[in-house]
Amino acid sequence: MELRHLRCFLAVAEELHFARAAARLHIDQSPLSRSIKELEDELGAQLFTRTTRTTQLTRAGRVFLERVPRIFAALEQACEGVRSVGNGFHGQLRIALSDGITPSRLPTLLARSREEEPEVEIRLFEVPLDQQIRGLHEDLYDAGFSMADEVGSGIVAIPAWTDELMVAFSSRHPLLEHRRIPLEAVLQHRLVLGDPAACQGHTRQVDRILQRRDEELLILQRVATFDVMMALVSAGLAVGLAGAAHIASSREPGVVARHLAGTPPMLTTYLLRRDTEPSHMLARFMERVVHMDSANGGTEAGDV
Repeated sequence: MELRHLRCFLAVAEELHFARAAARLHIDQSPLSRSIKELEDELGAQLFTRTTRTTQLTRAGRVFLERVPRIFAALEQACEGVRSVGNGFHGQLRIALSDGITPSRLPTLLARSREEEPEVEIRLFEVPLDQQIRGLHEDLYDAGFSMADEVGSGIVAIPAWTDELMVAFSSRHPLLEHRRIPLEAVLQHRLVLGDPAACQGHTRQVDRILQRRDEELLILQRVATFDVMMALVSAGLAVGLAGAAHIASSREPGVVARHLAGTPPMLTTYLLRRDTEPSHMLARFMERVVHMDSANGGTEAGDV
């Protein structure tokens, strides 16, 4: 089996059309079909069902499609590791970012890592949470950050830093009369919240704080990014609930951030890693995370 076989398979699997896949690969359709046939013969399984009108993956094809992209990801990371050495680095940490993590500590962490260990290259990968967890299991990433702590066996979730959950609303909104806003007052208004599919951990943490089911909330929309959330907030269409750092980093005009009344609810970002002995580089990185959070404490924010 050669890499060209896998590239041909991926193109057909993603296009589900041999002519389009051939055009994408800049080859004729005949050698593409021959490569797929060679691959199926070697695997001893049919990967596609093909008629005059449609091309579909078989069950074996779907299973193969789940695994083949990881081969290319591992190959790309191997190449990047070699380039890293060629650029003068002595090591590399592969860090995955998922789940709408609060950015309150990340820039400081990266800057401190660069200052203390300039010979170690840190590469960031923005991926969905399920891809991060798979990648950690398969050694595609050394560690990752997420707001989810329910990550299954074989992965350790270590609290990395916290960020206060705050209310974001338009500068024209009636909630402006409150300096600290009771949660019940917030829930009287239409809300824009995170989408569980895109921000699983953030959504779970916020929902636990709200302690209400979706049908009891006035939800205007669930969104995949905090940029969209702040756009809806700025327009006065809804009230947002997000970490102080996310609100503070918004570039939308006329967005006000206020504390909730009572004990400040906190959102936690976790460092995820395999449940094995960490490398020396990763151990030092983890120590930096713990030291940085204990030295800096929680994030504060006022009006934005």
